[in-house]
Amino acid sequence: MDKKIELYTDGACSGNPGPGGYAALIIKDNEEIIIKGYQPETTNNRMELMAVIEGLKEIDKNTSVRLLSDSNYVLQGLEEWLEGWKKRGWKTASNRPVKNKDLWMELDNLSKYHELEFVKVKGHSGNEYNERVDSLAKEQIELNNE
Repeated sequence: MDKKIELYTDGACSGNPGPGGYAALIIKDNEEIIIKGYQPETTNNRMELMAVIEGLKEIDKNTSVRLLSDSNYVLQGLEEWLEGWKKRGWKTASNRPVKNKDLWMELDNLSKYHELEFVKVKGHSGNEYNERVDSLAKEQIELNNE
């Protein structure tokens, strides 16, 4: 695998559900690549997942990626829940359908092409890049709801 790339991600929603935005910031060889997007009717969790999905799509396959997120939902899903969901036919431990299954399936597929390291970042704690993706995700909502 190539040198490790850092991927910062965040999602935001105005109301839950409501209009939402997401942002991903890729740091590779001192270069920054920003990906951002908007959806008119969504949830915060979907935007958190979209940020990771769209970020990974921009990174070459067979790359080592350090995923930094303040989302427990995303990180726990990838590290703890995903394998169990797949073994149970996309059902939770309580035998309920997995929410956001479409996005989890896409993220699972994309994850196969990378060596992922998961890092929990405390939200709103002064981490420069985490603050930037947070602002960019919120900005997407504002820009599209004027």
